[in-house]
Amino acid sequence: MSKKLAAKASLIQLPPVRPVPVAESSPSPVTSAPAETATAPAVASAVAPALPEARPKTAPGSMAVFMASQSAAVKEAEELRLKLRAFDGAVPMKALDPRRIRASRWANRHADALADKAYEELRADIAASGTNVQPICVRGLAAGTDANADYELVFGHRRHRACLELGLPVQAIIADIDDKGLFEAMERENRARKNLSAWEQGMMYRRALDSGLYASQRKLAESVGVDLSLISKSLALARLPDSVIEAFPSPLDVQFRWAQPLSEVLQRDPEGLVARAKELRAAKAVLSAKQVLEVLLGQSQKPLNRSTPVPERRIGRAGQGAVLTGEADGRVTLRFDAGVLTEARQAALLAWLQGHLDSE
Repeated sequence: MSKKLAAKASLIQLPPVRPVPVAESSPSPVTSAPAETATAPAVASAVAPALPEARPKTAPGSMAVFMASQSAAVKEAEELRLKLRAFDGAVPMKALDPRRIRASRWANRHADALADKAYEELRADIAASGTNVQPICVRGLAAGTDANADYELVFGHRRHRACLELGLPVQAIIADIDDKGLFEAMERENRARKNLSAWEQGMMYRRALDSGLYASQRKLAESVGVDLSLISKSLALARLPDSVIEAFPSPLDVQFRWAQPLSEVLQRDPEGLVARAKELRAAKAVLSAKQVLEVLLGQSQKPLNRSTPVPERRIGRAGQGAVLTGEADGRVTLRFDAGVLTEARQAALLAWLQGHLDSE
């Protein structure tokens, strides 16, 4: 038996290992998609010669190496095919007026996502470059569809917003895709760049299902390549009452693992859950998202009057935001992380405080 297996394995021809020449430094012409879909391993292989690989010494080893190489190649080809689907029929990158581009009906970024340090850095980079280096993707609107817009965003809402605020042209790829293609391209792009929060993702899936874009959660999961359980958790959060979401410091703080306990309480005691959520919002207590969750689930009976000392509440990511601390005597302290409060932001903050305090 072993002799037969060895004989068959000897017939397998593994692809030869060829050193890849170093990429030329001259820029390549702009195309619709390859630059967007290049992966780190692909870039690395283009600038470094391949090292000789150790050949397996046994027939089973040769078979395993061959099957592994085929599996990896098929997987990579499938990933590239999915990424390039949105660019079928696309035209080369073009500078557009951001004012003539409208947001997608499935736009999923909450306003808080445009107020973090990452967005400020993106905006500063675009301002320094004079436009966005990484293009957004849009699709054209039929004549007469919208008097205020010529295009609809497929993905790149943050880059589009930055160019709009700066009054700069936005570099865009114009793709010819339908509603499903738009939704799937936007969903994959968001996951590849800056992951949506659990609530944002749920709202995106909810709009797609409510609009009839997909017949079921399973069809949606298959189309976007996401596990069905993640779709279910996301939707459970998106379908919570508005008052429950508003009880948290920000919708972006809500986490996937909270979907099940909140949904169970909603089914068991909907009136109690909504009542606790409204009490939290009315009290204006400074609580962390986890503490809000405990109150909503009935696991905490923390007094919510303003004179009660409360734990610190972080605003923004660690090292990129500030910490709000309430004291027993009613005082509140806001401590910014190092480097966050620039001179421009400090001036804007002081002007805002002065205007609001003077109006009291």
